[in-house]
Amino acid sequence: MDTESRLEQTIRDMVDDRRGILAADESLPTIAKRFKPIGVESTEENRRAWRSLLLTTPGLGEYISGVILFEETLGQTADDGTPLPEAAWSQGIVPGIKVDKGTGPLSGAPGDLVTRGLDGLGERLKRYQEQGARFAKWREVYPVGRHNPTLLGREANAEVLARYAAVCQEAGIVPIVEPEVLMDGDHEIDRCAVVTEQVLHEVFHALHRHQVTFEHMILKPNMVLPGKACRRAGPEEVAEATLRVLRRAVPAAVPSINFLSGGQGAEEATANLNAINRLRGNAPWQLSISYGRALQQPALHAWLGRSENREAAQQALLKRARLNSLARRGEYDPSLEQAAD
Repeated sequence: MDTESRLEQTIRDMVDDRRGILAADESLPTIAKRFKPIGVESTEENRRAWRSLLLTTPGLGEYISGVILFEETLGQTADDGTPLPEAAWSQGIVPGIKVDKGTGPLSGAPGDLVTRGLDGLGERLKRYQEQGARFAKWREVYPVGRHNPTLLGREANAEVLARYAAVCQEAGIVPIVEPEVLMDGDHEIDRCAVVTEQVLHEVFHALHRHQVTFEHMILKPNMVLPGKACRRAGPEEVAEATLRVLRRAVPAAVPSINFLSGGQGAEEATANLNAINRLRGNAPWQLSISYGRALQQPALHAWLGRSENREAAQQALLKRARLNSLARRGEYDPSLEQAAD
């Protein structure tokens, strides 16, 4: 299969009108933070057990089309010895890989950050592909402040995202492009809308400049939300602001927009997705999810690191995945939170 055919097949396997992406790519420090409240030590075996539990959940492939994995997970196995990427694909869930190496300060732009990891990316992608990965993910973050993100910050981050995406497509790997405007701060929803639109315009300008094929990528943006220290916005307000920005900034050629949850609670993230799909009208893209904590958190608290809680944790994950599938069609209702138990 040639490179273009591989990219097209991966998009076909990942993009439809009912499923979403599970983000299970937490770095070692992040997953340690996730485990700490439930009293679980972040050992390699505990991480393997947790991610095995997620990927072997019976029926998960009905609602989840792809999973973003951490590098360590690509080489781990399920309890029965099956490689975890293979366990995911046995349910029709395409395995992918987080390839960025975290953020650091951007010189010349105080308060802005830029993500590292481009050096040697092509070689790493070959190795990941041999281990079963068919798509990749790279995240750039944009803190919102009085003077941030700066023009330099937006341009530098867009350039990195575009270079990453071009390398991926050249290797036959579908890139998930993740520009995240952070929720941290006290900014209003209108400020988030302005920043998100500026960021997306810069990103797609850079992607076009680097000859990235829009049909063979997935966009993973934030929803347009107020900062955590500001008043909360209702689902309809979030949906209206988000769709307005997307229509102004995202080309119709992009097949799917898979929102990150970005600090939203599990039910909040589902309700906001539902409102977006109810208001979508003739939007040209699939509007789906690439949630991490908003899918995993209920399952994590059901698990508590105990093997006897495995089935309960899998049911908690399946419930959230199913409710988000309903939200993809605008058919979610908060009353289903109890009815779905």
